[in-house]
Amino acid sequence: MTTLEKAKLWLSDIFDKETRDAVQLLIDSNSPDLEDSFYRELEFGTGGMRGIMGVGTNRLNKYTLGQATQGLANYLHEQFPGQEIKVAIAYDVRNNSREFGKMVADVLTANGIKVLLFKNHRPTPELSFTVRDKKCNAGIVLTASHNPPEYNGYKVYWNDGAQIVPPHDEAIINEVYSVAFDTIKFDGNDDLIEWVGEEQDDVYIDACIANSTYQDVGKGNLNIVFTSIHGTTYTTVPKALEKAGFKKVDLVKEQMIPSGNFPTVDSPNPEEPAALSMAMDLAKITNADIVIGTDPDGDRLGIAVRNLDGEIQLLNGNQTNTILTYYILNEWKKQGRITGKEFIGSTIVTSDIFFDIAQKFGVDCKVGLTGFKWIGKMIRDFEGKEKFICGGEESFGFMTGDFVRDKDSCGSILLACEIAAWCKANGKTMYQYMIEIYQETGMYYEGLVNLVRKGRDGAEEIQNMMKNFRENPPRRIAGSLVEEVKDFKEQTNFVVSENKKKVMDDIPKSNVLIYYTQDGTKVCVRPSGTEPKIKFYISVKDSITSEADFVEKLQILEAKIEDVKKDLQLN
Repeated sequence: MTTLEKAKLWLSDIFDKETRDAVQLLIDSNSPDLEDSFYRELEFGTGGMRGIMGVGTNRLNKYTLGQATQGLANYLHEQFPGQEIKVAIAYDVRNNSREFGKMVADVLTANGIKVLLFKNHRPTPELSFTVRDKKCNAGIVLTASHNPPEYNGYKVYWNDGAQIVPPHDEAIINEVYSVAFDTIKFDGNDDLIEWVGEEQDDVYIDACIANSTYQDVGKGNLNIVFTSIHGTTYTTVPKALEKAGFKKVDLVKEQMIPSGNFPTVDSPNPEEPAALSMAMDLAKITNADIVIGTDPDGDRLGIAVRNLDGEIQLLNGNQTNTILTYYILNEWKKQGRITGKEFIGSTIVTSDIFFDIAQKFGVDCKVGLTGFKWIGKMIRDFEGKEKFICGGEESFGFMTGDFVRDKDSCGSILLACEIAAWCKANGKTMYQYMIEIYQETGMYYEGLVNLVRKGRDGAEEIQNMMKNFRENPPRRIAGSLVEEVKDFKEQTNFVVSENKKKVMDDIPKSNVLIYYTQDGTKVCVRPSGTEPKIKFYISVKDSITSEADFVEKLQILEAKIEDVKKDLQLN
């Protein structure tokens, strides 16, 4: 079926007049958007279903969301026959999120499912927490994370509070694709909706404080600047900081106003220094020790601290997680809580420093595919056997404990501020604390390259790039011979010196390649599961013996990352 034929199906009476008119306009104007709107169906990636809002099978709208929700409702009835089924729903600040949230609730209640629907914007981790706290069978959050304003999305959580993973994800997708648009039940029953308000915030915040704080040192003397970057954490983080005992908190007031247009930034992504520029400017005025920003749905966080020159500098995700993980494990060790049956969680694209940290403290480091849902799966798989302590991934996500089963900015912010206060009370900065950790574990430094390739042609180009890297792997990167090639699609590890492939079947298949060189350089290549990008994660390492040594080695490692980019033609 051609794209035009697919589009004409949306001109039938199954679809409302507004939708029909929008599709007809695309056809009549011969718009280039017609092809991208209908050439495929939206897919579930590492973060669920995410796409540009608009009409069409490849867009997020009433019908694609309705189809997904009807399929989920059908699956829930199969999995929990004869039971009262409850689903919690939250939504972020994005345009149409509130309306989408109510529409999704209507489809569920039309199928006889009780819905716990938040009255207003709430962070994704609070939804994860609420699924378990309220003993729900599933959860849904309407969000596109840090994507541009034209995007929205839909993430599904299972009854353990974690995002869906095999076998539920594939089973739900099969149900979704079997749903015809004319079978979606849109006429909801408001009697089956229980509205969730601010009272749930306090329960969640109390859990964050209980699971993410260890000592009360210098909290009243720490200068904090916080911005929600127009996102959902305006509802939770300021209250949590105050309740945890932090007295000096300055907010970027212009960015505490929720808005799906994100008017003060080009991108609401705390991974990018530009998104925190207003917060950093305020930090100069307030002489802040730490600057913190969160993304629209409040699961990831960016942290900036004073570097060795006294300037506010954004840490990358691996650096932040290194500090948080080391501090937690050290506190557990001091408290005598490490027995050898504990583990931390990480992902295949995250820095290997976490293996070194885990080894130092006598715990295991388990690694999964990209996305926090795999860390959530680890917790469930080992529940009752091994104790989960904390977990993180390079894309600015971290969580402490298992009370939330997804990355959680609120608990992570409380922990980071505690560490910053403790450092300040001991005459050093978080940056200096990080350097002390590197002296123990070795110094790792990372770089990330995103190549954006939009539309059908872009998707094909990304596929061809992966094919070329798979069939023609580099033999040498930045002057060092490639020692191992891990192919997670083929589930093989090719050891070059042995000319032999070993089977890797402990991690599910995924279109990811990792190259390791003899000097410890690591390069990971993967297409994004949620954006039209191919990503290159670069990690290099060295050893340091002092703070003075750090400055010199940092320059060397930065230069090596540039050499890697040049060798792989990524500049």
